[in-house]
Amino acid sequence: MKIKKNDTVEVITGKSRGVRGKVLKVFEEKNRVLVEGVNKMKRHERPSQRNQQGGIDEREFPVHVSNVMLIDPKSGERTRIGRNVIETKDGKTRYERYAKKSGDVIA
Repeated sequence: MKIKKNDTVEVITGKSRGVRGKVLKVFEEKNRVLVEGVNKMKRHERPSQRNQQGGIDEREFPVHVSNVMLIDPKSGERTRIGRNVIETKDGKTRYERYAKKSGDVIA
C-alpha cells in the first residue's frame, strides 16, 4: 500500500470530498485508512463501566484507500506516488516514495 501512517491526504470522492486530514491508522488487509476528521458517523452507546452515562458518540470510520490521494509536500496539491529502488551499502535494496507531480521524496 502506498499510503502510510502520518501522511497528509485529501478525500477525492464521497460525502467528505475535498477534506484534508492526517492518516491515523492503516488497515493493510482491508485496503482501508482511518483519516482524521473524515467519514464521521454517530454510534449509540449503552451505559457501561467505562461510559457511565452512555449516549451518542461521534467517531471516524475507515475509508477505502482508493478514495484518498496524497498531498504533495512541495506544492500542496494532490499527487500520485511513485517508488524508486535504492541500493544500500549492505547490498540490500529499499524503496523510496516520491511525489510524481514534483519529484520530491516523501518521508
